[in-house]
Amino acid sequence: MFPHPATIALASAALLVSPAAGAMTDAQLAGLVAQRLHGDRTGACMAVAVVEADHVARTYACAEPADLKRVGPSSAFEIGSVTKTMTATLLAQQIVAGHASLDDRLADWLPPGTPVPSFQGQPILLRHVVTHTSGLPALPSRLHATGMADPYAGLGEADLLASLGDVTLTAAPGSHFAYSNFAMMLLSDALARRAGTDYETLLRRELFAPLGMDQAYINMPTAGSSPAQGHAPNGQPVPAWHFQTNLAGVGGVRATLQDMVRYVQGELGQIEAPITPAIRLSQQTVSAQPPMAMNWMQRRLGTRTVLLHEGGTGGFSSFVAVDPVRQRGVVILSDTTWTTLGGLGTLGLHLVDADFPIGPPRHEVPADAAQLAALAGTYTLGQLKMRLIARDGQLVVQPQGQRELVMGHDDAGDYYPRTLDAVLTPELGATGMTFAWSQGGGRMLATRRDQDEPAKPQVAPLSAAQLAGYAGTYPLMPGFDLTVAVAGDTLTVQGTGQPAIAVEHVGQDQFAAPSVGAQLTFERDAQGRVQTLVLRQNGQVLRGARQ
Repeated sequence: MFPHPATIALASAALLVSPAAGAMTDAQLAGLVAQRLHGDRTGACMAVAVVEADHVARTYACAEPADLKRVGPSSAFEIGSVTKTMTATLLAQQIVAGHASLDDRLADWLPPGTPVPSFQGQPILLRHVVTHTSGLPALPSRLHATGMADPYAGLGEADLLASLGDVTLTAAPGSHFAYSNFAMMLLSDALARRAGTDYETLLRRELFAPLGMDQAYINMPTAGSSPAQGHAPNGQPVPAWHFQTNLAGVGGVRATLQDMVRYVQGELGQIEAPITPAIRLSQQTVSAQPPMAMNWMQRRLGTRTVLLHEGGTGGFSSFVAVDPVRQRGVVILSDTTWTTLGGLGTLGLHLVDADFPIGPPRHEVPADAAQLAALAGTYTLGQLKMRLIARDGQLVVQPQGQRELVMGHDDAGDYYPRTLDAVLTPELGATGMTFAWSQGGGRMLATRRDQDEPAKPQVAPLSAAQLAGYAGTYPLMPGFDLTVAVAGDTLTVQGTGQPAIAVEHVGQDQFAAPSVGAQLTFERDAQGRVQTLVLRQNGQVLRGARQ
C-alpha cells in the first residue's frame, strides 16, 4: 500500500578547484548533517562528503560535539554491504575483458562437484547473484555463528560451498528479489579463485590503487589509517567484524572518507583508470523488480537514475549514492549501526536531492502513560514468550528465561533497550495494541497472548472540523505523496497511484492503518497548526511537509 524505500550499502584526478557557484560548501554540509544528527539519542559520529563536478564538501560530526575525537580523516570505517558494489565492478571487469558473462551459470564459477541447486532445470546465473534474485537464502546454513558480535568470523570456503548442498530452491532464479549475502560470498570467492590470488590483493590491484584509495583495506591495514571503533545505537562499543579474505567481497572493506570520495569520483567518471569501462558497465540496468544494476539499487528522480547502496555491520552504517547526470555523489560513514533505525537513507537522500525530507534527530522523551498501559501484557514473538510491564513511567520487557530489559523511548515513537541493538515499535492490532520487534536486520510482529485481551485504548472521537485540520497533501519522496482527506467522520489516506484507505484515530495526532501495518503521526508548528506527516511502516520512517 505504501512505499518501502530500499532500505532498503576513479588514475589520479586533477587538483580540485575552488567551489563553483552553487556547489555545496563544507559549512553548508555541516549544517545539514547537524539538523539530522545533533543530540541524536544514538550518540553517533559521522564522516560525510558531497562530491560534485569540481568540488568536494566534507564534514565530521557527532551527536555530542565532545565525541568528535572519535572520527577524522584517518578513521577507517567498516563500509559493510557497499563492498558489494566493488565486487560487482570486479565481475564487470571480467565481462569487459571477454572472460565472463552475466549469463554464466554460477556452478561454472565454483569448484567441480560443488552441489549447486537449480529449480526445475533452471540454473542460477551470475545476473541473479548481482541482483539478489538467485533464490539462495540470506546466509549459508553452516555459518557457525554463535551470536551477532562477529557473525562471519568462523566461516571458511569449505563450509560456504557445502552450505549449497543444504539449499532447495522454491522458485525459479530471477523470479523473486531476496537479499542474499550467501550468494555474494560465493561470487567474491570465485573472483579470487579465477584471478589466482586472494580477494584483497585483487581489489587493491584493480580498484584501490588505480583510484587512489590508498588507505582502504580488508585484513591488511595500510599506513596512515586507523580503524574506527564501532558502536551500537545505545552508544556502547561493539567488536569489529571479520571475514575470511576471499569471502570479504560481501561486506569486509574498511575505508576512510577520502577513500570513498575517490571511489565515488570514479563512479561519476571524474577519474579515468583501466577499471573505468567496468565501472560504467556495472551501472547499467540488469533487473527491473526492483530496478537494479550490478549490486546497485536504482532510483528514478524525474528523468535521472540515481545509484544507491547502504551498508551495515555490528557497529557501523554507510550510505553511498551516485547521480551520474547531475554529477553528484554522497558518502556517509557512521561509527554507529543504524540498521534497526532504518539506516542513513533520510540524510543520504536529502543530500542527493533536497526534495527528500532530511528527518530530525531522535531524542529520548517520556513515554505516554496510556500507551504504556495498553502495551502491558503477555505476547509471543516467534517461539519466544515475552511479557511487557509498565513500571515507573517506563516500559520493561521480560523475555522468558532472560533478564529484564528496561526500555528507553524516543520522539520517533520507538522503544529501545539500553543494553542491546533492538527497537520495539508499537502497532495497533486487531484486538488492541501490539508491537513489532526489530533486531539484527529482521523484524517480527508480536502476538498478544493475554487471557483477557484488553480492548483498544479509548480515544476521544474527533469532530469533522478537527479531522479537517489534518487534510492536505504531504510529499514523502519525489513522485510519491500521501493525500489526507475527510470522508464523513473518518480520515482517509491515499498514496500516489493507490486507493484511499481509512485510518483509525489512536492517540494525540496519531492514526493507524492496521491492514497495511502503517502508523501516521502529525506534527504541529508553534501555533498549533498541523505542519508535517510522519509515516512509519515496516521499519521505515518517511516525513513530508504539508502543502
